[in-house]
Amino acid sequence: MKKRKNIITVAIDSPAAAGAGTQAKLIARHYNLYYLDTGKCYRFIGNLRLNNSEKFSYSLIKKKINKLKMKDLGNKKLLNNEVAVSASIIAKDKKIRDNVHKFQRKCAYFPPKKYSGSVLDGRDIITVQVKDAMFKFFITASLETRAKRRFKEFKKTNKKISLKEVENAIKLRNLTDTKRKNSPLRIPKGAVIVDTSKLGKKQMLDKISKIV
Repeated sequence: MKKRKNIITVAIDSPAAAGAGTQAKLIARHYNLYYLDTGKCYRFIGNLRLNNSEKFSYSLIKKKINKLKMKDLGNKKLLNNEVAVSASIIAKDKKIRDNVHKFQRKCAYFPPKKYSGSVLDGRDIITVQVKDAMFKFFITASLETRAKRRFKEFKKTNKKISLKEVENAIKLRNLTDTKRKNSPLRIPKGAVIVDTSKLGKKQMLDKISKIV
């Protein structure tokens, strides 16, 4: 796919809850880039699967993806653990990934003209989606740090969940992401690795901005 001329492209891959989403948003705001959390696309379909079990099909997915708007990805229900598990299941399916990839590449290479470019974060952005990105980052953090971050997010909507449950869910998600046959999560060649375990939001942004 040919991209819009003279645009900045930033690709970020990371394991779950490493802080990539937070950083991607800050980078987008700092450089006036169009931001897409690609994982939300799979959560959107995962939620579709939970709510339309009898009608769930490739044709339904294609129809929904073709009409997908950014506001659809802002649904807070997409953040719950049940949807995350559903998303990890459907994300293994190559036909589903192919449909999602078309939407994501459109966001990457043809962002609205008011933006200077795009920033996408996910699991296979550098390795599959935006291989020719101008800037490539692999953001990571310790399991303990990631579990605490996700636990803090979940507590806002589900007060009954425990830190141990969140940690186990992240372990399972990482196992699924790294072992799946189609587009597995891995540290891409040429990507700058940023460990956020001991970095605050501003420190992370400062480090990435210096590289950019």
